[in-house]
Amino acid sequence: MHFALISKILGLLLVVFSFTMMPPVAVSYWYQEGSEGPFLISFVITLLLGLGLWLPFFRNKAELQTRDGFLVVTLFWSVLGVIGALPLIISDDVPVGFTDAVFESVSGLTTTGATILSGIDFLPKSILFYRQQLQWLGGMGVVVLAVAILPMLGIGGMQLYKAEIPGPMKDAKLTPRIAETAKALWFLYLFITVACATLYWAFGMSVFDAICHSFSTVATGGFSTHDASMAYWDNPLIDWTATIFILIGGLNFALHFAVWRGRSLFAYLRDPEFRFFIGLFMMYTAIITAGLLFFHYDFHFFDALRHSAFQVASFSTGTGLTSTNAAAFPGFIPYLLVFTSFIGGCAGSTGGGMKAVRAALVFHHSVRELRRLIYPNGIFALRFGRQSVPDRVLQAVWGFVGVYITISVIFTLLFTMTGMDLTTAVSAVAASLNNLGVGIGQVGGGFINITDSAKWMMTILMIAGRLEIFTLLVLFTPMFWRQ
Repeated sequence: MHFALISKILGLLLVVFSFTMMPPVAVSYWYQEGSEGPFLISFVITLLLGLGLWLPFFRNKAELQTRDGFLVVTLFWSVLGVIGALPLIISDDVPVGFTDAVFESVSGLTTTGATILSGIDFLPKSILFYRQQLQWLGGMGVVVLAVAILPMLGIGGMQLYKAEIPGPMKDAKLTPRIAETAKALWFLYLFITVACATLYWAFGMSVFDAICHSFSTVATGGFSTHDASMAYWDNPLIDWTATIFILIGGLNFALHFAVWRGRSLFAYLRDPEFRFFIGLFMMYTAIITAGLLFFHYDFHFFDALRHSAFQVASFSTGTGLTSTNAAAFPGFIPYLLVFTSFIGGCAGSTGGGMKAVRAALVFHHSVRELRRLIYPNGIFALRFGRQSVPDRVLQAVWGFVGVYITISVIFTLLFTMTGMDLTTAVSAVAASLNNLGVGIGQVGGGFINITDSAKWMMTILMIAGRLEIFTLLVLFTPMFWRQ
């Protein structure tokens, strides 16, 4: 384990992160709020801490090994989660303690979007901008983590994508090195964000709201500058724009890169994960639209279709923005929406959940086993697109799904011990482990009233979900720390 190298990398990350305190300072100055102090203090603390970790080892030339990578990516979200809470702790405008501040910060950086704040409409714009920026920066980190780092660590079947554009049909490398990969993906991320903000502004949002909500939409985060979320506008054009860009954020960013590089949309249609993900989206939207009409909910057909599509996109990608009070939907609908978050977005996206590629592989493998029961002597190769799926990848996928379900059950039971009913406990697990951010039951209006112990458990689950679970779990195995 190269602790000097890890300290150097973490210190550099903190130095870079310290400068993200400056945009909220500019926002505060522009709106003459006088709330620059907490961000300037946080900037100095973070910069000094980063330099303290980086300077002693900046000449270290050791190469990062796989075991180092597990620790670095875990520290990235956990340490930045605590550092990101500093402005919220210091600010007099946000009445939160340490636990709530860390919860809010980690929720932003992991693009979860669960909040313990109320009266959001009345907070200073600098604080509002900072919350949205946390999600956007977290989304940038997630893209590189999911596309360039986790495949190399071989997390839960992602070996399919190792050293490749993360899509089973693509053979060419995205770019040769992680740094170059990051630049290519961040350019796309920025371009999509600007396009989203421009359309929001064109359809009726203020410039400030358009920028802030483009951050949370593309990052599939879920924070809003209003307590009512997207329902604040009740604008069909804004809702459909959000639905489209949420789906874009929930798709594989390397697939976006392939489309941009090839100047052809057919790359989407050729990708099996894309087809599976969009197929599920259309199926869930049809079911929920039909359900709303069947239960005679207060929507006409086109409103039912709009809100169904929005909620399915938001829940299934782990975004958590809402265009209406989905927790009040009748019958089975709220439970189905929560279920969609467990499947999640595509690999290589900012979305949460188990990821569509794993769900697709589990489905295809199950179908293959059924065929084997009917034809015991048959030989059935499992293919995903044009790529044959090795048994070791299937074992990794099933292992991941098994651990995911086990952790969900364990934490559901732990949440019930804090006073939650079963529906609320399951919802809290989905909100945090799937990086969904919204809940039903007692947490349908936010997480401000849950106990501190429940908040810390949710914080752990947010990080675990964002790091694909095994990245975090491996740190607790004795063999990881052996020389």
